[in-house]
Amino acid sequence: MAIPQTKDELTDAVTVNFDSLMRIVRKVPADRITEKSLDGHAKDTQMSVKDLLAYLTGWNELVIKWLEKDRAGEPIDFPETGFKWNELGRLAQKFYRDYDALTYEALLLRLQAAKETIIQQISERTNEALYGAGWYDKWTMGRMIQFNTSSPYKNACGRLSKWLKTVPADKSQAM
Repeated sequence: MAIPQTKDELTDAVTVNFDSLMRIVRKVPADRITEKSLDGHAKDTQMSVKDLLAYLTGWNELVIKWLEKDRAGEPIDFPETGFKWNELGRLAQKFYRDYDALTYEALLLRLQAAKETIIQQISERTNEALYGAGWYDKWTMGRMIQFNTSSPYKNACGRLSKWLKTVPADKSQAM
């Protein structure tokens, strides 16, 4: 899929990549959800499938926060208050902790709800608002949304597909 350049393309990218992710997530064996056997987001760390979904939820909710602050005319602390762009591994660890108390099912529902909110937020904006000017540095609002939603969904699909190939046949009972 090409890099979105319009509101409709952005909506499609978010939806298609999210749907692909959910198809792969449904193949994850229930007994492997919290196993820390995926390469983590910080160097030399391991994460679980649940951690990966916490990471995606964290970024989705962060995008929502950015969009709400933008709409309210408030300053946005990119990427997040207390974090710099070169500290994304530390931010990933925060996301893992933030959502750790949720059940896997509750986390999936929260990710779904965040994605739906983002789609709604996109629908409420014009192409000009999304792609007409820089929003953060040289990046447009649409590109920042894409960087932190559809692109990570696609990356997660690749990570999970590769990881699922390592799942022994006797543990292939999916959720």
